[in-house]
Amino acid sequence: MRILDQVRDAVRVRHYSIRTEDAYCYWVRRFIFFHGARNPQQFNESHVNAFLSHLAVSEQVSPSTQNQALNALLFLFKHVLNKPFPEHIEFTRAKQNRRLPVVLTQDEVQRLFSQLEGRDWLMAGLLYGSGLRLMECVRLRVKDIDLTRCAIVVRDGKGAKDRVVTLDEQLLPHLRIHLAHVRNQHLRDLNRGAGQVYLPYALARKYPNACREWMWQYVFPAAAESVDPRSGIKRRHHISEQQLQRAVKQAVQAADIQKPATCHTLRHSFATHLLERGYDIRTVQEQLGHKDLKTTQIYTHILERGANAVKSPFSSVVQPRAIAYRVENNKDKIEEPAGLYLIAS
Repeated sequence: MRILDQVRDAVRVRHYSIRTEDAYCYWVRRFIFFHGARNPQQFNESHVNAFLSHLAVSEQVSPSTQNQALNALLFLFKHVLNKPFPEHIEFTRAKQNRRLPVVLTQDEVQRLFSQLEGRDWLMAGLLYGSGLRLMECVRLRVKDIDLTRCAIVVRDGKGAKDRVVTLDEQLLPHLRIHLAHVRNQHLRDLNRGAGQVYLPYALARKYPNACREWMWQYVFPAAAESVDPRSGIKRRHHISEQQLQRAVKQAVQAADIQKPATCHTLRHSFATHLLERGYDIRTVQEQLGHKDLKTTQIYTHILERGANAVKSPFSSVVQPRAIAYRVENNKDKIEEPAGLYLIAS
């Protein structure tokens, strides 16, 4: 059996996601071809060190990318080659830079949402209103939303953990209308003999009819059915996360927000704004699903570096004055006439 087929089988036996499967196969393929496509059983500590160091030195990948490659090689040795992984590997580590997350102000959030509408507005509302990750949002199922208790149950989140997050009351009427539309679509699928949805693990064998039940359907289904790359069964999957990513990117540009904001920025803004409202950091940690409190504490650094944390000495030392600047309107066709302007202090 080809080595990549063995990797895929080992991944599927352990119920890893298809994204993990693709990532592991990608790194195993690169690792093998990096060493001249030799027999994988010949790989040892020196081969692992050379490949990981090449990623850091020559390709200058990020630490997370290098760690992903390391995990793929660890999986290869342990579950496919059945060889002990080198215990003391010494390779060049990718440089770890501490970056503060991008956070929007409340005014910027309002401007962003004013440029969204329909399903994109609702999904972005769940990212900001509940602190969901992008894939947690697109993978939501009907049974995971409790409209009565205003809660969302996130199943199999990062680290294979479940958690309960809040659901803003303002989103309830929009969710009810959206779910009614999705249910009508599901009934039409059932009437024509379709209506199946992917079920995790062995639930499809244990409950053969559950794949057509309403509660298991995705809250944000795709517009068309697609073929499952693993089973070959034609089903209606959830929408592609790229659709929301494109919509948020266009909204950021239309709102004239001068920050590299993405869908994940809404999750960062959710956590920061909760802390600004006085919520305990432990509560924020539970909402975000962080395993380590240190991960949540990054948002406290953002608060400490805010405008109200440090009082600048400028206003108490420097005397106010007018600033002059000249506008040239010939090249850029500026409406104001060329001349000298004063900014009042």
